[in-house]
Amino acid sequence: MKVLQINKSVNTGSTGRITEEIGQKLIDQGHNSYIAYSTLGSNGSSSNLIKIGNKIDVYMHGLKTRLFDLHGFGSKHVTRNLISKIDDINPDVIGLHNLHGYYLNVEVLFNYLKKSKLPVIWTLFDCWAFTGHCTYFESIGCERWIDGCYACPKKNSYPASYGLDNSKNNYKNKRELFTGLDNLTIVTHSEWLRDLVKRSFLKEYPVKVIRSGVDLKTFDVNKDTPDRIKELDKKVILGVANLWNARKGLNTFLQLNNRLDDSYQIVLIGLSDKQKASLPENVIGLSRTENVEQLASYYKAADVFVNPTTADNFPTTNLEALACGTPVVTYNTGGSPEAVDEDTGSVVCKGNFNKLVKAINSILEGDKTLYIQKCRERAEKLFNKEDRYQDYLDLMLSVKNKSLV
Repeated sequence: MKVLQINKSVNTGSTGRITEEIGQKLIDQGHNSYIAYSTLGSNGSSSNLIKIGNKIDVYMHGLKTRLFDLHGFGSKHVTRNLISKIDDINPDVIGLHNLHGYYLNVEVLFNYLKKSKLPVIWTLFDCWAFTGHCTYFESIGCERWIDGCYACPKKNSYPASYGLDNSKNNYKNKRELFTGLDNLTIVTHSEWLRDLVKRSFLKEYPVKVIRSGVDLKTFDVNKDTPDRIKELDKKVILGVANLWNARKGLNTFLQLNNRLDDSYQIVLIGLSDKQKASLPENVIGLSRTENVEQLASYYKAADVFVNPTTADNFPTTNLEALACGTPVVTYNTGGSPEAVDEDTGSVVCKGNFNKLVKAINSILEGDKTLYIQKCRERAEKLFNKEDRYQDYLDLMLSVKNKSLV
C-alpha cells in the first residue's frame, strides 16, 4: 500500500510527530510512506519527503491572510505542483492532517480530490475545517459556525487578519469544497471534537475517534531527575506548551505563582526568550525542546502537571505526563478532560482559578507515589502510540479495500 500524508510539518511539533510516526508504522509493516509538508517545517523523516513551496510563497500566503482573510486560499501554484507529484506517486490512500499554516490551497487540493476519487482520511486537530476563520471558538462561546460565519469576533486571532473580514465567504467556500467527497473519513482525537464535527457541515462523513498516542519507552517513570530540580527540594508544578499564549494559560501560571509559598516551584517549558526574560525570578522558564528524553525527565520529576488551557482539542502534553507517572490537573476545556480520570488527576471548571488552586494543592499535599502506577497504567491502556497508529493503519487498509469494491 502507498500512503501519502499532507501536513504543515514533519517530525516536529505535535502534528508533525504524529504524521512522522504514522509513516514509520507504515514502513515497519512493509508499506510505502510519503509525506508532503511545508518548506518551513521539517526535522528529517523516515518517509519519502515532498517539500511544498518555498519561503517566499509562505510569506505571500501570510500577507494574503493578514490583509484579506484568505487563509487556505493562497499557494495555488505550489499546490498544483504538489498535485502533479501526487499523480506520479498514485497513492492508494491520502492522509490529510493540518492543512492551515500558510502553505496550501484548499480549493485546488479538494477539487483534485473530488476528481481523483482517491480514499481520503482527514485528521482534524482543531475546528478550522468547519469555521469561516478561527481554529477554536470555545473560549468565546461562538456558534456562528453552525449555520454560517459572519463578522468574526476572532478575526485578529490565528490565522489573524488585520484587514478584511472574509469569514462569511470563507465559510461558504469551505462548505462547498469540503463536502461531497465520495470516500472521505474524518478522524478526531477527542470525543469533544467528534461531536462538533457531527453538528457541522462535515456531518455527512463518518467520524472515527483515534486517541493520540505517546512513546511509552521515551515517556516513562524511570527517567533521571534533572540536576536543577534535584537541588530545589521543592514540590514541582510543571507546565508545557509548544507555544505559550493566553489560550494555553501562561497568565494563569503567573497568577498561581502569587498564591504559592516558597515550598513550591513552577517550571514552564516551551517559552520564547522574551517570555523567559519577563518571568518572575522564582519561576523556572525553559525554551521549547525537540529533545524528548529531556522533556520526559521534567515530566517525571514534577509532582503535578497543570494544563489551564482555555481552548484545545486533546493535548498530547497530558498524555506525556501520565506516561511519566505524573497526575494532571486541567480545565474542563475541549477534549482535555478525556485524558484523565479520578485516579489520575482532576478536572476543574474552566476559568475557576480558586478551584484550580484547590485541585493542585490537593495533589501536592498527598503522596505522588499513590498516583504513579495508576497514571502509567492509564497511559499504557489508552495512549500507547503503537496501538493508536495501528488503528490508523487498519483504517487506511479498510478505506483502500472499500474503494476497490
